[in-house]
Amino acid sequence: MRLGGGAFAAACVVIEVLGVALFLRGFFPPPVRSSSKPEPPAAPEPSAGASSNWTKLPAPLFGKVVIMLIDALRDDFVFGSKGVKFMPYTTYLVEKGASHSFVAEAKPPTVTMPRIKALMTGSLPGFVDVVRNLDSPALLEDNVITQAKAAGKRIIFYGDETWVKLFPQHFVEYDGTTSFFVSDYTEVDDNVTRHLDKVLKRGDWDVLILHYLGLDHIGHISGPSSPLIGRKLSEMDSILMRIHTSLLSEEREDLSPSLLVLCGDHGMSESGGHGASSVEEVSTALLLTSSAFERKPGEVRPPERVQQTDLAATLAVGLGLPIPQHSVGRFLFPVVQGRAMREQLRFLHLNAVQLSRLLQASVPVYEREPGFEQFKVSERLHGNWVRLYLEKNNSEVLLTLGAKVRRQYLGTLKTLSRTLSSQVAQYDVYSMVVGTVVVLEVLALLLLSVPQALGAAAELEVPLSPVCSLLFYLTFLLLWAVHVVMCTSTESSRYLCSLTWPMAGGVLALVSALLCGVLSALTRTCVDGKLLRRNPAPSPWRWSELDFLILAGTAGHVLSLGASSFIEEEHQTWYFLISTLCLALCHESYRTCFLGGDGEPRHCSRAEGGFAGPASALQDRSVSCDVLELDQARKSPSALDGLRGREKYMALASPWLVLGCCRLLRSLNQTGVQWAHRPDLGHWLTRGIIEARFVYVFVLGILFTGIRDVLKSRVPAADVPAKTAGLWDVYSGLVLLAALLLRPHNLPVLACSLLIQTLLTRFVWKPLRHGAAEVTVMHYWFGQAFFYFQGNSNNIATVDISAGFVGLNTYVEVPALFLTAFATYAGPVLWAGHLVNFLSWEPSSGSALRHACFCYALLCSVPVSVYVVLVTALRYHLFIWTVFSPKLLYEGTHLLVTAALCLCFTAVDRSGAKADAGKIAHC
Repeated sequence: MRLGGGAFAAACVVIEVLGVALFLRGFFPPPVRSSSKPEPPAAPEPSAGASSNWTKLPAPLFGKVVIMLIDALRDDFVFGSKGVKFMPYTTYLVEKGASHSFVAEAKPPTVTMPRIKALMTGSLPGFVDVVRNLDSPALLEDNVITQAKAAGKRIIFYGDETWVKLFPQHFVEYDGTTSFFVSDYTEVDDNVTRHLDKVLKRGDWDVLILHYLGLDHIGHISGPSSPLIGRKLSEMDSILMRIHTSLLSEEREDLSPSLLVLCGDHGMSESGGHGASSVEEVSTALLLTSSAFERKPGEVRPPERVQQTDLAATLAVGLGLPIPQHSVGRFLFPVVQGRAMREQLRFLHLNAVQLSRLLQASVPVYEREPGFEQFKVSERLHGNWVRLYLEKNNSEVLLTLGAKVRRQYLGTLKTLSRTLSSQVAQYDVYSMVVGTVVVLEVLALLLLSVPQALGAAAELEVPLSPVCSLLFYLTFLLLWAVHVVMCTSTESSRYLCSLTWPMAGGVLALVSALLCGVLSALTRTCVDGKLLRRNPAPSPWRWSELDFLILAGTAGHVLSLGASSFIEEEHQTWYFLISTLCLALCHESYRTCFLGGDGEPRHCSRAEGGFAGPASALQDRSVSCDVLELDQARKSPSALDGLRGREKYMALASPWLVLGCCRLLRSLNQTGVQWAHRPDLGHWLTRGIIEARFVYVFVLGILFTGIRDVLKSRVPAADVPAKTAGLWDVYSGLVLLAALLLRPHNLPVLACSLLIQTLLTRFVWKPLRHGAAEVTVMHYWFGQAFFYFQGNSNNIATVDISAGFVGLNTYVEVPALFLTAFATYAGPVLWAGHLVNFLSWEPSSGSALRHACFCYALLCSVPVSVYVVLVTALRYHLFIWTVFSPKLLYEGTHLLVTAALCLCFTAVDRSGAKADAGKIAHC
């Protein structure tokens, strides 16, 4: 069966998307913990030969708890200069009040939903939660909220609706606000505060949770240096003062201390985003205030650095609840520092028992762990202390031993918490291996199909022979046997084993079919190689220096993905590649102008007429049969001789102009990790909702007109300019949409992109007659470079989610996701769109588009395939979750975008196939 190169490449990319999705499902398995497991009884107080009556959980330390969570509350917003300037009351509590201040470190991904889970469960959520953050499912893992509800605590919540999704039917009263509509930073907080006075005057609640989103939204819109930050911090400071004074007045009546918790879920990067692992994103403020805390006059307590997961155990102790089963945190000891020694040791023992139980469930050889050995020593010393205490021994020995036991417990908790926090993820290796096999099979199929797909016909033969069918059945039966063994030999959860038998069989059939295709293509390649050696023929393709540069650059980029530093600073790789490409194009232009085809010097001639390129050919509506293939254009003399004097000088200067534009754009947005803090040329502007909606209407109109012209061009009687005009309308609509969605300071990126495309098209690609494959690679390289010119990087914090709300006054999920994705990948998409337009103007646009589609698919498939293998090998690397995992998500999303682009290539190719057939028949 014969298949066009573009359609074949599109099918391969779609299959590769399925393989990457299966790999991601195994690499990011969802948590399987459930709260259905019964809570173990409270561990009794250890005693060496004596009988203790402390066998139940201690009584609550606080009558009421108020949690005020300010989204994106970075530590320096409270403890730094901004806190002193804009939060005076909070600063007073930190410096002189009865409080304990901490810098709570959040683990990546630093987005809201995983951070709420960490705060309430004490566990480390999986990296896949960064995707599930868009639509949070109910939390089944043991947590403080569920424990409080089971204990009869009355909980009230106002704020981010993520809490309502995570804890359905847990609140006696709630009012959720939309967290993704980042354009609103006023009403989203007013809707929380409007309930405050009424609730504080009531006494029918035990826990009050307030989640303010305005600070985070300001960060997404204008960054941490915006003047709006100071005003929002002042607003939060006044709210904190209202809550604190109300709690103090209530304590005077019932004499029961309350606890006020001020915290953040994550920090804020210098660009205003979050999601990655920079210091600014993982450092959050945590302030605990209560009249039960002792404060010595004149004492200065700098914030202690703790883990964000420590808050769950602290809240459980304060409310008299069991510590969540999967918590890896240790409760903040200063909370109970003023209590009696026996109570302190009791709390420390409960936390140590909980962590040791979790260690036994997580580590098969837990007895060898230092933390478990320390726990046994601590428990033995504690038992001796209890025996002395029950014997009414009040000597100095009791005090000394108590202090020793306390130090031993604190060291034990630190060791256990660190050990459990560093436990590796439970990968679904079976799904990862199957996904990797699919991805590698697709890559092998694309590589083996290069000679046919890039040939003159741009078509290839897909074999469906009986031999292949026999091999298919044998392979399928073998894989099925392996599948049965894998699913019955262990009790660990595997995604493929949870599928129905038909679906699992479909996956194995796909693997078998791809293997047959690879073997068939390999056999055909070997046979053709033998025939070529017997009957050698001159090769129509001559490798140029530019071809070697493209091959070396692509290979170098792929190899660089194995180092975490190169991934963090990948933009530098692309900047270097396109700068080198500009120099190579400059060298080629000068050599073509000043040297002949044999390398001998010659003079540059000035032609009387202009360059008779493809555009003029289309205008005359007469196409020569001698130029049906763009890739064969190298055989004709260079078109530099046909340029006028000024145009010739522009052709020689164009690579330098492109290089200058790229250098300017590098300074527009500082990205990556090492130099992200440096100032850049970007500045912030504003945009109105009504104006944006008018632009949306124009974009839709332009896209409709362009698509209509493209569809009309599929009619046999239609002329070629109808299709090219339609494609140009679609491309113009995309450019207009990008201009609307990009940050105002990024508009120079769009302008320079259009300028570079014009210069390269008119003065480089057409005059030098580059082939479709070379032009495709150059478009791909520039598209990747412009992805980073926009300010993007390989961490999630640089995703500009505010683009998803341009022109919207409420959160609508589908349009917001589309607009955010388009704004993020505007660079690659616009350069791919320009590639389609450029090749569509060629007389042989059908074969050129098929070549381009195949090359584009191959360029994206190579790094994805190699990176999947690298991530599998480096899954226990120190930076697997901070560096490699975000890059893996970007690669998967980029592959999905490439699949959509390849489908568009194929659709445009089909619209021009009939026209090409008519030209060939005419010839």
